[in-house]
Amino acid sequence: MSTLPPSSVTAPPANGLTPPLPKSLPQSLTDRLARLKSYFGHQPAAWIVAFLGTLLGAATEPAIPALLQPLLDNGFTQGTMPLWWVPVGILGVFTVRGIAQFSSQYALTRIANDGMLRLRRDLFAHLLRADLSVFRQQSASALSNTVVFEVQNGCSQLVSAAVGLSRDGFTLVALLGYLFYINWQLTLIVGVVVPGVTTVMRKLSKRLYAITKASQKATDELAYVVEENALAHRMVRLHAAQAHQQTRFAKLSETLRRLALKSTIASSAMTPLTQLLSAAALSVVICVALWQSRDPGHAGVTVGGFAAFLSAMMMLVAPMRRLADLANPVTRGLAALERGLNLIDHVPAESSGAYQGAPGHEKTPPPSPHPPSPSEVAGTSGTTQGLVLDHVSVRYKDDEPPALNNVSLQIPTGQVVALVGPSGSGKTTLANLLPRFVPLSGGSIRLNGVNLQDWSLEALREQFAMVSQDVVMLNDSLAHNVAMGHQLGASLDEARVLACLEAANLSDFLSKQPEGIHAQVGHNAQQLSGGQRQRLAIARALYKNAPYLILDEATSALDNESERLVQDALERVMKGRTTLVIAHRLSTIEHADRVVVMAEGKIVEQGSHAELLAEGGLYARLHAQGMGS
Repeated sequence: MSTLPPSSVTAPPANGLTPPLPKSLPQSLTDRLARLKSYFGHQPAAWIVAFLGTLLGAATEPAIPALLQPLLDNGFTQGTMPLWWVPVGILGVFTVRGIAQFSSQYALTRIANDGMLRLRRDLFAHLLRADLSVFRQQSASALSNTVVFEVQNGCSQLVSAAVGLSRDGFTLVALLGYLFYINWQLTLIVGVVVPGVTTVMRKLSKRLYAITKASQKATDELAYVVEENALAHRMVRLHAAQAHQQTRFAKLSETLRRLALKSTIASSAMTPLTQLLSAAALSVVICVALWQSRDPGHAGVTVGGFAAFLSAMMMLVAPMRRLADLANPVTRGLAALERGLNLIDHVPAESSGAYQGAPGHEKTPPPSPHPPSPSEVAGTSGTTQGLVLDHVSVRYKDDEPPALNNVSLQIPTGQVVALVGPSGSGKTTLANLLPRFVPLSGGSIRLNGVNLQDWSLEALREQFAMVSQDVVMLNDSLAHNVAMGHQLGASLDEARVLACLEAANLSDFLSKQPEGIHAQVGHNAQQLSGGQRQRLAIARALYKNAPYLILDEATSALDNESERLVQDALERVMKGRTTLVIAHRLSTIEHADRVVVMAEGKIVEQGSHAELLAEGGLYARLHAQGMGS
């Protein structure tokens, strides 16, 4: 094997967790929108269509009041306008406007959905390689809410805002231009309204953003309560805890209701304030127009001209009101999308080394239902050194005792080692250290002479298979659950899947499935019994054919018949593999090559089953109690 000097382990913070996510510095609205460019800037043609469509649609807005002036002055007053000109002009304007609005809205919606697809892909890909601390800091419901619902909600809100901003922004400019063309003095009065609306929007949008962030947090907490009660529904009913859970739910619901009301007050105040400023401008404009019509110096003011001006001015109210309301969807949309962006920006990926294994054995051998011999395992590993834990410590929180405290242990290749001890002694923590599911606080671990930190994560985890009491299955077929990780890049080896299922004592179950190995197991295989799910996990371990096997209390929750079938399957999968067994039942431990007894995060005894019984220590006491600690 090629030698690689063991690297020193850089200890994480004392609590063993990744530091909290840094708080983002306050950013302007422009800066926050610029962050979205990498997701929404990939369709220049669609952006051009959207721009031209909204520009053309806005240009048709002044055409409506412009038609009023000749209609009143020439049509009604003088009677000189041809009648055919009226339907042609009106239908022409609305046809052009309809085509322009359809094109712009379709283009913007396409841009939004393309960006949503890219962002969701990046979020899910990042989540698959994110540092495992994120799953301790955030609940599953919060993460799924961010990836699925927040992204969709944010994109929907922003595309609605983009459509409104482009349509109403250009319309406002076009109408103001037309008003200046008709009567610039009156238009200056109207211009006083714009700064007032801008000030109102700026003040209220800041408050709305803070309320939106608080609402998101309250929604997550409420969803988590629902998720908890759905998962623990039996325990809640068994302990008659419905009233307490209802109180928790009611308090969080009330908090969310108050925040929703505050948000409504902030967003709803924009519309009446905008309308009030517009009404003030309207009354002043009418008074000034009447004064101009009586002044000999403004003889050019006609009934048609004033009606056109008044109509255009009234048409300003709707886009200005909608623009004032834009602060709500923009703020909500940005806040929703920023949760996903912060997950990408601030949650680091798992750190990985570059070591791929011994030359000629970079990858685990092709999956096989037949266990390798000890010599084959040694050849795959490139050494017979196995696993070495050197003064390993793990601490989850500063104010709690360490889960592991200065543990040293050597597990030679091909040996079966059983970990025994009271609950909370550190057995599962030790097992989770090997595939780097838990970060080290001190010490080092070497696999085949190479520090775990130097191994590529993919190559390291190829060396391990795990069967635990908590079996997790995907909502997919039996075959894809057994061949997890091997479905892509090559056709599924159905014969190997069948052989693994048979070796795991699932032949009877398989014969009852009309679709065979392609039968769907449902959500986490809930329709399967506990023993069937355990054996399905064993079939998965057989298919992976990893040289190291971790059994974490794999039979502790089964009845005698299920345990017998699972134990029989476990004996098959353990043959020729370096195995670490964590169990409370004697039947799983007594045939181990070595028993390691743990208490309070330390190794207190080691030896064979017979040796430890003869010593009369902790193992002997646990054995006398039936190993049920």
